[in-house]
Amino acid sequence: MTHLRTVFRLALVAMVLFMTGCATTDQSAGVSDPLEGYNRAMYKFNDAVDTAVLKPVAKGYDAVVPDPISQGVSNFFSNLNDITVIINDLFQGKFYQAYRDTHRFVLNTTVGVAGIFDVASLSGFTKNNEDFGQTLGVWGAEPGAYVVLPFFGPRNVRDTFGLVGDMFTDPVMYVEGDDARLALVGTRVVDTRANLLKAEKVLDQAATDEYSYVRDAYMSRREYLVFDGNPPMNDDFDVFEEDE
Repeated sequence: MTHLRTVFRLALVAMVLFMTGCATTDQSAGVSDPLEGYNRAMYKFNDAVDTAVLKPVAKGYDAVVPDPISQGVSNFFSNLNDITVIINDLFQGKFYQAYRDTHRFVLNTTVGVAGIFDVASLSGFTKNNEDFGQTLGVWGAEPGAYVVLPFFGPRNVRDTFGLVGDMFTDPVMYVEGDDARLALVGTRVVDTRANLLKAEKVLDQAATDEYSYVRDAYMSRREYLVFDGNPPMNDDFDVFEEDE
């Protein structure tokens, strides 16, 4: 199946990057970036793809699709993601949170019409952010080196392995028929990119070295999530304090 081949290739990339020797090491902001040469090249590649394809499509989507429909699409995919969240709640021993997230999923799937309407948030069951990368962190796995993956973008070694688990728990990957599955994946990608159109203004105002800014912000954000908002005191990791 297509998604299994994708998972295999991703796992292979993760192993290669994990075992690659260190040519250079950047310890700025406490971030391990031994693959900086490769990462910068891949960052430029992803940016070129985004500029040529994703961003124009996202702008067209944002201009044509009414806000209520766009929000409904985002809610639908967010609801599906709650399955991955619940599984990782359990793996991390967050049983009460798993109960609440399950309640949220059932409420949105039924009353919210397959998650199109986020009625659960209105009832106090707010969205949580959990994935397999965070679970590995909770289990004690170190983040490892920073890695920029083709198309997937910023990651670290731990999150790269975690991404495989996220794919296996993604309901979209189990939709029958390649055309239907690819249509859902494509819609999710475009919707996600459209939601980021406003956020990219932050990048435009960031430090002159956009690559370093994104790298440090990503690593800081991931540490924040692994420790549920209470990371060890470290002045080097203060890019994000909260991003709900």
